[in-house]
Amino acid sequence: MRLLHTADWHIGRRLHGFDLTDVQEDAFKQIEQIAIDEKVDGILLAGDLYDRGMPSENSVSLLNKMIQKLNLEDRLPIYAISGNHDSAIRLSTGAPWFEATKFYMATSIEQAFQPITVGNSQIFLLPYFEPFAAQQYFENEKITHLDQAVKAVVEKIKTLFDPAKKHILVAHFFVAGSSVTDSETQLSVGGLAEVPLSVLSDFDYVALGHLHGRQALQADNAAYSGSPVKFSLSEADQEKGVYILDTENMERTFKALQPLRDVTRLHDSFEKLTNPIYYEKIGRKDYFGITLTDTKPIPNVLARLREIYPNIVSLDREKGYQPSINPRSLNVKNQNPMELLDQFYESIAKEDLTEQQKKWAENALGKANREVQK
Repeated sequence: MRLLHTADWHIGRRLHGFDLTDVQEDAFKQIEQIAIDEKVDGILLAGDLYDRGMPSENSVSLLNKMIQKLNLEDRLPIYAISGNHDSAIRLSTGAPWFEATKFYMATSIEQAFQPITVGNSQIFLLPYFEPFAAQQYFENEKITHLDQAVKAVVEKIKTLFDPAKKHILVAHFFVAGSSVTDSETQLSVGGLAEVPLSVLSDFDYVALGHLHGRQALQADNAAYSGSPVKFSLSEADQEKGVYILDTENMERTFKALQPLRDVTRLHDSFEKLTNPIYYEKIGRKDYFGITLTDTKPIPNVLARLREIYPNIVSLDREKGYQPSINPRSLNVKNQNPMELLDQFYESIAKEDLTEQQKKWAENALGKANREVQK
């Protein structure tokens, strides 16, 4: 068989206030086309379908449309689990009759022990769960940490192995040794949040969800597909996509997605960033995190930059403002106003007033004195 591995769709997610609906719809269309072009036999969807436990009506409508397109129109079986961002109860609604169209949705620990046999493989669906759920299921109060819980679950799953089949696990948790980004929620409920990779060694392939970068884990038999969309600036350099798994030889191939709007970091001076020669060369409709190298004040800097880069998600300074003197320490009573202004400006902008600025200040000061004398 050929299976497409994807995860962490996070439908309903926003990027620093920006609506990502059209970006997520475009990524989905690419995933669907890859599934069709690669003639896959099913979709492994490893959790975090929604971005929150109580998704908006628009988010529910969008995910429903995506699932219907893959499952009902394209006739692709879907093997899905709930993640830590999902509401297991809400996703499980309708699950008993979903299976009539080969849409398998696992939301409870018990379902991990109901293998789905298809082709040359057994597929086990292990949704996100807290250690307490395993403690109750196994009636073992000693299970208090996630690694203990997953180990107990895996040991029972292994008793269900058909030795003539390949064994595939779809799961959603943090594997020890993986790297994270800013957009991921740490799984730390119930104590130890990491699951040793060795616990998963008896599976031929583990299709993981939760971490948003496919390079987060380097393992022969386990992988994170990563999210199909970038959800933070820390993911700016990541290539998003899906894996195609061949169950004959258990080899996986990465298929990249092209973002409708990318997430990009810019690091330069205000003058260069606002130069048409510079900005006409880059995709101005991307989401930008901008770091300015300037140290002097720039009036209305964000508004002026947004005239060129409308989707700015963050703006900061490389060094910020580091006054060489504390303005509060200035002896304002015994100083000439022009000298005081010159010191204050230097403390903020790290440079002296220009001759033109001094003329403007002197004219304004003279006008103010004349008003006082009246």
